[in-house]
Amino acid sequence: MKKLIIVSLLSIATSAAFAQEEVFAGKKITETGAIAAAELPQKMAEKTAMPAKVTGTVESVCKAKGCWMKVKTEDGQTMRVTFKDYGFFVPKDIEGKTVVFEGEAKVKTTPVAELQHYAEDAGKSKEEIAKITEAKRELTFVADGVIVKK
Repeated sequence: MKKLIIVSLLSIATSAAFAQEEVFAGKKITETGAIAAAELPQKMAEKTAMPAKVTGTVESVCKAKGCWMKVKTEDGQTMRVTFKDYGFFVPKDIEGKTVVFEGEAKVKTTPVAELQHYAEDAGKSKEEIAKITEAKRELTFVADGVIVKK
């Protein structure tokens, strides 16, 4: 009987491990048609907004709630990805993981107060936060759904 219980528990644990290959957040999306994050700035060209599905590597995540992530784009740059209507979050431990996200890419000017808030969420020191004194024009993304690849 003990062997049967042990085998059953191992079987359940193994099944659960293999079933968790991807984590979905927000709207359920697929990977089909996703472009590389490095290609997005060129696809945007002179547009200020456009719908897109993007794949890339997570550089950092909000340590408070998982309410935003930064994804590497090109030449060491990153793009902040937030989540539509603050309606969902991503795991806080996904740095270095590949993600696919769908929604709207935007070019916007982020105010100093918001940049400082993001720096605080990222765990930056008070000295680093105090050095943020200018608004920043940047590529951002509001995602409807995210897939975190394992």
